[in-house]
Amino acid sequence: MMRRWIVFRADKRQPGWQDRKYAHTGSLTKTLGEHYDCSDTPLPEVGYRPPEFIKVEQFVDAEYPEAKTHHRLSDWEVTSVETYTPDISGMGFDMIVICYCKYVPINAALQPMPERQMPVKQTVNV
Repeated sequence: MMRRWIVFRADKRQPGWQDRKYAHTGSLTKTLGEHYDCSDTPLPEVGYRPPEFIKVEQFVDAEYPEAKTHHRLSDWEVTSVETYTPDISGMGFDMIVICYCKYVPINAALQPMPERQMPVKQTVNV
């Protein structure tokens, strides 16, 4: 299984640049989102839209008050993909993937997040 760090970045001159800030510093960024992927699924391709996760207050679960309640396809569309392989193996990632995106708004429907799956505890009888 390959360990990949996938980063979605805004292409140059895309709207909303003044709103994209790092939470911990407030500095501006072109990064739209990122995730660590340990699956064997194909890499995002041109035309892919990363998911957007949204919290709709009326659907908040009191047990998880900060959790997102819905998702949809985002208004960002991948325009190109670059991949980088580290020179030294075993350093955390097998591949770094940069997906450049342009802002192409769509009217994607909100979908509820799937139910949380709790692991089933198995007991062993001795």
